[in-house]
Amino acid sequence: MRMVVPQLARLLTGEWLRERQNLILVGPTGLGKSWLGCAFAVQACRHGFSACYLRVPKLNEELAIAHGSGRYARWLAQLAKTDLVILDDFAMTPLTDSARRDLLEILDDRHGNRSTLATSQLAAEHWHDAIGEPTVADAILDRLVHNAHRITLAGESLRKSRSRLTVKPQSE
Repeated sequence: MRMVVPQLARLLTGEWLRERQNLILVGPTGLGKSWLGCAFAVQACRHGFSACYLRVPKLNEELAIAHGSGRYARWLAQLAKTDLVILDDFAMTPLTDSARRDLLEILDDRHGNRSTLATSQLAAEHWHDAIGEPTVADAILDRLVHNAHRITLAGESLRKSRSRLTVKPQSE
């Protein structure tokens, strides 16, 4: 954790947002990736940036509905104008062809213009396979990963360590 603290302090200044860079948070479940992503969003708002939090599985559902309702173009335009978009639980479930294309559209609109923060339990090296369709995966990752700060979290689940219901075995 000592090596992460200076990087976190630097990121909290918001300079990465002004430079339109991305941020990737990876690590096992329960380590606070979503919480940390939201903390970055709050900090971004304190610096005068706009922010939007999206869980990728729910985003895919919302985009499918937006396609059918005629809101798709407006929704993409709104996301393109948002200074920081958080894609929580990235690459956790297989993407449909439509979801891959939608994600590419979102990231293409944002690349070089706005910042994106992605959280995932899966290490970024494995995202290509999780996204599927190699050509589209290349395009998505090119826009997300290459100008991104990366933080890898490790340790035991905070939920487990904070649970009062978990009974620890007593030594005899």
